[in-house]
Amino acid sequence: MRRFFVWSALAALIGLLLAGGGYWAYWNFHARFQPVVITENQAEIQALLDEASWVSGGGGGEPLYIVGYRDSGAMARYEREEVAKLRAGGVEARFILFARPDREGAPQSTAAERTTVAELWLSRDWGLYQRWTATPAGAWTAAGIPQADNNLARSAVVDASRQFVDRLSELLGGAGMQTRYPLIIWRDREGFLKACACSDARSWAFIRDDLGAPDSVGAPGVPEDTPPMPEAISPDIGPDGSLPYPNLPTIPPADGTVPTNPAPTPPARPAEPAQPRAAPKAEKQDDTTFY
Repeated sequence: MRRFFVWSALAALIGLLLAGGGYWAYWNFHARFQPVVITENQAEIQALLDEASWVSGGGGGEPLYIVGYRDSGAMARYEREEVAKLRAGGVEARFILFARPDREGAPQSTAAERTTVAELWLSRDWGLYQRWTATPAGAWTAAGIPQADNNLARSAVVDASRQFVDRLSELLGGAGMQTRYPLIIWRDREGFLKACACSDARSWAFIRDDLGAPDSVGAPGVPEDTPPMPEAISPDIGPDGSLPYPNLPTIPPADGTVPTNPAPTPPARPAEPAQPRAAPKAEKQDDTTFY
């Protein structure tokens, strides 16, 4: 009896370990990358998104908001790899940029970054956003844009972008979500508001599935309507395995001149067989005798 209880306890312990390991594997490799359904403060979150100065390349369709900062490598990768797929699925990507505040006295943004963020919030210039993200961060000087530092109005715009992020993070934290960037917010096909702290690429597939976007849009740099390459034509090989005789180029004359349009050489006529010559006729002699 005692042995029975020992084995029962051991089996129960093994079962608990297997169940715990299975749950951990499910959470670690799948569940933690799923988006969060927002069930509280939906109206306030939607109002914040509507009032923010986002920039977009157009495309229409359902809006998807991408919140982040300039030096975020995950955000740059998401834009490079996923935005075209979302657009193909009828989704409009809207970018909301902010300049990170100082942390313990150390700046996390540059003067050029703050200047550009202020200009984007004021002008919503998509062309400026494209030029900014296409230029290395260290080489961007924000030339031709009014400086945000020491400018009361533009500094207030930079602060407004930070207040927007702080309030949005506070509202999403109520749903048990830890804010990481890019922070992506959208409504699924049933109208539920969802959010994803998509710093890990394993989260991106859930967004595509949620919005019906394709997993690929063709090879990069190749238009989708590019005609296929023609198939290679194999030469006719003779029965003995030999290749046909190639067409050789015309050899120019010895003086180096190349005829502009040389006339084709007519084929040689076959020689006619020789005819036997007729024997010469003998001259007819006159039978008249002269005396």
